[in-house]
Amino acid sequence: MPGSVRIIGGRWRGTKLVVPDRPGLRPSGDRVRETLFNWLMPKLPGARVLDLFAGTGALGLEAMSRGASSAVLVERDAALAANLRLVVDRLGARDSVEVVQGDALAWLPQQADGGFDIAFVDPPFARDLWRPALAALLPKLAADAWLYLESPAGVAPELPEDWVPHREGRTREVRYALFRAAAVHG
Repeated sequence: MPGSVRIIGGRWRGTKLVVPDRPGLRPSGDRVRETLFNWLMPKLPGARVLDLFAGTGALGLEAMSRGASSAVLVERDAALAANLRLVVDRLGARDSVEVVQGDALAWLPQQADGGFDIAFVDPPFARDLWRPALAALLPKLAADAWLYLESPAGVAPELPEDWVPHREGRTREVRYALFRAAAVHG
């Protein structure tokens, strides 16, 4: 039976996003998203956002609701991508939110370097996609970009030394962390 999550803040606050019963689909919880977006508030206005394993679109759409200028939601599952398009249409956001139905690892190499200010990487945990996703993603981020990673509680995906942790937290099931480039951070 499908459930739902809601957009927590901004212009689309309270909008429900359907969570279908799909293997590996595990949307970020309300408390995790609230914490993350409190950390990101100064960076959101005007940001170009990438939600790499979009699922319900909760991360990318929350960013848009709170002031990002554009978002690309990449989702491999055709039914989930179709649902994302319906939500984007319902929100009247087709001009600023692009839904890409495709494999994130195949899509990333085709993108311009430096094109995103904030990236959300929350892949299906069982597929262990952090290393290949980060290798393909990092060149696509702006020099002052922020990078959010969500992983199982006992797993800390490795990042190159030029990325430093900004903040992190844990629940019983999930580790969530926000990073930025060391050159900008220092």
